[in-house]
Amino acid sequence: MTGLWRSAWTAPGAVPSPPRRVWRDWLLLALITSTAVVEALFRTDLAHPLPAAIALLAVAPMVLWRRTRPLLMLVIVMVPVDLLLPDSALYASLFVVVMVYALFRWGSGRDLMIGSAVMLVSLALTFSRGGGIDELVGGFALLLAAVLLGVALRSRAASRERLLDSIRTREREHLARDLHDTVAHHVSAIAIRAQAGLAVAAHDPSAARDALGVIESEAAKTLGELRSMVRVLRHGETADLAPSPSLGDIAQLAGTRPGGVVVAVTVEGDDGSIPPPVAAAVFRIAQESVTNALRHARQVTDVTVRVEADEQGVRLSATNDGDIPTSPTPGFGIIGMMERAALLGGTCHAGPAPGGGWAVTAVLPRVGWAP
Repeated sequence: MTGLWRSAWTAPGAVPSPPRRVWRDWLLLALITSTAVVEALFRTDLAHPLPAAIALLAVAPMVLWRRTRPLLMLVIVMVPVDLLLPDSALYASLFVVVMVYALFRWGSGRDLMIGSAVMLVSLALTFSRGGGIDELVGGFALLLAAVLLGVALRSRAASRERLLDSIRTREREHLARDLHDTVAHHVSAIAIRAQAGLAVAAHDPSAARDALGVIESEAAKTLGELRSMVRVLRHGETADLAPSPSLGDIAQLAGTRPGGVVVAVTVEGDDGSIPPPVAAAVFRIAQESVTNALRHARQVTDVTVRVEADEQGVRLSATNDGDIPTSPTPGFGIIGMMERAALLGGTCHAGPAPGGGWAVTAVLPRVGWAP
């Protein structure tokens, strides 16, 4: 039991971290202050309307820091509401429920335990001042609703964050496998050149020197790719050896799908010099873009994939003419594409196209994946 309490006490705050301040905070503050002023002017059932309004206006700005310092802000707000003017409570003081929600949505384990004790003391004070059972039960139910809402949204956000971490980890593993294939290719070239150099060293020293030059170049590339692999690899499992897809493989996505959807692919500037990890990433992004269009778009008839490669890197655009429902957050496939592009020093964006439909654009530099 002691270990359980200690674990609860040392629990960290919510993940991901809360935003410091958004426009809704200012709107909430304006609503609280205007309501307090209106009540002080027009309510006739308050014993001390002016002091009550002044006290409430003094603590109302605490809503601006309710996410970053939830326990302290809750305590500051509850002092005038419960201790100083209990017989002149304004309806606007109900914003304390927002503070309770913020505590259980963002606070650490220590904050939650101390805040729970503060709320219990507040309920006890209400009852000791002559508040009936109905008032006690009503206050408890209101606070409990705020607590449960905060806990539920906190759990939902944490669950989504775990899913996002899983997506990012999987993309790192895929990229590490692609890098593994490239490293294996360079190491094989080094071994072959070393064997050839040893075979001709006795009667053709110049050929041996040429072999050493190739070995030096391949070793430098291998070292860079190994560093990249270490940077992105999260799990120590052995990578499967498989050919990495190239830009030319994107053409395999073209064709007519069931339902009459036409997928058109154009690849320009592919001279075979794009680094394999970059080419593989472009292929994966194009593949995911086509899959998402076929799976999620409604009334789609045309999907167009265009890839352009030059001395700077690779640019990809994948558009479709379908009607895609608006989503408040990107899907996991889109998050995976963005993560893969970011790991290679590039960018990837997905969203509604200006002329209708959906568009995915990605830019990956040739050397962004190297250290």
